[in-house]
Amino acid sequence: MVAGIVVAIGAVLAGIAFAGIRIGYFFQPTGVLIVLGGTLGVILITTPRHALDRAVRSAVALLRAPTENRVALLEEFVALSKIGRPKGLFGIEPMIGQASQPFLRESLLLAMDARNRAELQAMLETKLHQAEKQGETDARIFEVAGGFAPTIGVLGTVVGLMNVLRQFSDISSVAAGTGTAFVSTIYGLGLANLILLPAAQRLRAHVADRFETHEMIVEGTLCLFDSVYPALVRDRLSCFLRPGEQGA
Repeated sequence: MVAGIVVAIGAVLAGIAFAGIRIGYFFQPTGVLIVLGGTLGVILITTPRHALDRAVRSAVALLRAPTENRVALLEEFVALSKIGRPKGLFGIEPMIGQASQPFLRESLLLAMDARNRAELQAMLETKLHQAEKQGETDARIFEVAGGFAPTIGVLGTVVGLMNVLRQFSDISSVAAGTGTAFVSTIYGLGLANLILLPAAQRLRAHVADRFETHEMIVEGTLCLFDSVYPALVRDRLSCFLRPGEQGA
């Protein structure tokens, strides 16, 4: 994701340089203040504080989010089933603290407390869909901000043009000021299309990938609850592997 941002911004800057326009021409404090301040203000208006905090944490987490190894997760369930089938579900209780993922640890604890399979499945699916809903909400916040940023950039351009018209008697100032005024529009478009909207789509992709992994954990937990044979556990969970992981 960081590489993509660098490539996108670098390509824009390189295009500007090849056009013969000085990069410094685009550094306009007024435009930055209007676009960044206006977009931030819109986000604060449209988003509750707790949702904004969670969305920011989710976006920051994307910078260091590792790719989840579903093959290792499958083998972890197979190992748990080899212990849990002969000893019963409580035989794996000492291993819960060593679970590789928080959702797996939580699912196993719920399995210990569930009275029957239907109750366990209902609890796990509720948590699964709630996590997906929260992820969509986080992405939506960035998407809304990306929708407003270009409009606020146009607002900055209008402010710049108003300032130009005040100096209409000086033609040279008008020509220079007109170009400067449109920098705010570039800021708005760049902020929306290079940062905010891509971040929203990246969050959705991350949520979708995590949702599939959590579905795999739900299925594996139900297998443990049903005391399924380890070979059948492997067979049922292998359908959650990505195409490149099938051979592994």
